[in-house]
Amino acid sequence: MTVTFRPMRWWDVEPVHALEARLFPDDAWSVEQFWGELAQPSRDYIVATEDDRLVAYGGTSTIATDADLQTIAVAEQAQGRGVATSLLRTLLDRADQRGARRIVLEVRADNDAAQALYRRFGFAQIARRSRYYPDGSDALIWQAPLPLAGETGADAGSGSEGSRR
Repeated sequence: MTVTFRPMRWWDVEPVHALEARLFPDDAWSVEQFWGELAQPSRDYIVATEDDRLVAYGGTSTIATDADLQTIAVAEQAQGRGVATSLLRTLLDRADQRGARRIVLEVRADNDAAQALYRRFGFAQIARRSRYYPDGSDALIWQAPLPLAGETGADAGSGSEGSRR
């Protein structure tokens, strides 16, 4: 089966929110938050579909030379197949095309799979935010230069991969 990537549209909000709530029940974004993100011209949101089913989504914010990876998530049935890697590459390429020269993100301190994915793309930790998430977990702040020099390796495979995760 082939995974297809395309820009997120209004009709994707409900299935994206359903996946969001399943993967991140403690701090899921609301439907209104996704609508707000889509309304911003500085945002790029991408969805991945397989057989017309949503299997992943992610988004960035780019203002001038700075980009922020807002979120990235992969459905359980699509994990471990390179979807997160391809989605992240697509988002980073888009930020680079918009003129960003660096990108930052927050990742849960206990999310080893996401950290491994980001490390493969050249991200490095620059700070820590204590008790950032609703459950009291810390967030690590990571940064990478753009354009990327390259990335290798397979998908880390965690459904909780994500910048705010």
